[in-house]
Amino acid sequence: MTNDTQLDIQKYMLELGRNARQAARVLARAETSAKNRALDLMASAIEDTAAELISENAQDLAAGEANGLDAALLDRLELNPDRIAAMAEGLRQIAALPDPIGEISEMSFRPSGIQVGKMRVPLGVVGIIYESRPNVTADAAGLCLKSGNAAILRGGSEALHSNQAIARCIESGLRAADLPMESVQVVKVTDRAAVGELIRMENYVDVIIPRGGKGLIERVSADARVPVIKHLHGVCHVYIDDDADHDKAIRVAFNAKTQRYGTCNTMETLLVARSAAADILPELCRQYFDEDVELRGCAETCAIISSCKPASDEDWDEEYLAPILSIRIVDDLTEAMEHIHHHGSGHTESIITENFSHAQSFLREVDSSSVMVNTSTRFADGFEYGLGAEIGISTDKIHARGPVGLEGLTSQKYIVLGDGHIRQ
Repeated sequence: MTNDTQLDIQKYMLELGRNARQAARVLARAETSAKNRALDLMASAIEDTAAELISENAQDLAAGEANGLDAALLDRLELNPDRIAAMAEGLRQIAALPDPIGEISEMSFRPSGIQVGKMRVPLGVVGIIYESRPNVTADAAGLCLKSGNAAILRGGSEALHSNQAIARCIESGLRAADLPMESVQVVKVTDRAAVGELIRMENYVDVIIPRGGKGLIERVSADARVPVIKHLHGVCHVYIDDDADHDKAIRVAFNAKTQRYGTCNTMETLLVARSAAADILPELCRQYFDEDVELRGCAETCAIISSCKPASDEDWDEEYLAPILSIRIVDDLTEAMEHIHHHGSGHTESIITENFSHAQSFLREVDSSSVMVNTSTRFADGFEYGLGAEIGISTDKIHARGPVGLEGLTSQKYIVLGDGHIRQ
């Protein structure tokens, strides 16, 4: 990259930052009705331009195939009628959610006579860096807008045409609702230097949210001068307990792996109690093989399932994002939780059991952002949690954890009410 190019990118990104900061001040005081109107109009624009979105996405898919993107990334990249409809529905669901901005809570009188409480406020300017999935452009725009934040969105170069087409829908909604066009800005340059500028613009950006592969998130976390809300990867587990209902266990474990492969909430490792393994694994693995899922297992698993490949040490830490599953047989709940503690990414874990005590122990002791009983890890999703959509799933422990929706994009400030009170 030449010096002139670097200066041009710096100038471009600083302009986006200044525009976003100005827009954020307007959005912080915007009426709920104006924000909701913009969201509804964005949804309608997405529906009305579905054919254009698919056409633009086809260019990205063709380029991705030519550049050797793997099947999981191509799946994330694809826009089809169902995914376009889901984008529009997500925006309308966000519009239907209560506006968190200005919400006052925890008001109480102090002995001095003053009242002290908290008010929910926007974070300000949110920078979002993401790969592959163009639907993130709509989700992020909607959530940031409703929570009163300006957004700078930097999608991956592999989705450039798709993201810019969605950006035009977002702009039309903002314009019609008389909100600043700079409320949501989609970065138009593909040079990676734009990411480097965005994550260092502490004067203009209040928080960075990276969504993508482990390499991207590690780089952003290491180099950012702006606070980061992140998750590194999703090594999700399902544990089939010795007190599991067998039909329920097979149904849930099958769905957790095969419902969709290229998502961070897909099960990557199946843990099975030794006493249940011989009864459950043959039928469950037959169903996996019918779906062409490659199985990699411990020695005991391979002894039960002859077509299972031996798992390596690295498999227990792998986020496959593909039709590959590692299986380990464990003694009991304690060993299952130990495995999750050592190999999990803090994303989502589920236990299948009819034993109330085991379920409660799992909920209390497993330290992940979502912990489940008798259900598929695929439910770890902002849409499914009733958040309307999500900006990402955070495995951090402070500010926001789990699916980050409207509340995760806000902060709180103390408010104090008095009537001429002075401190004695």
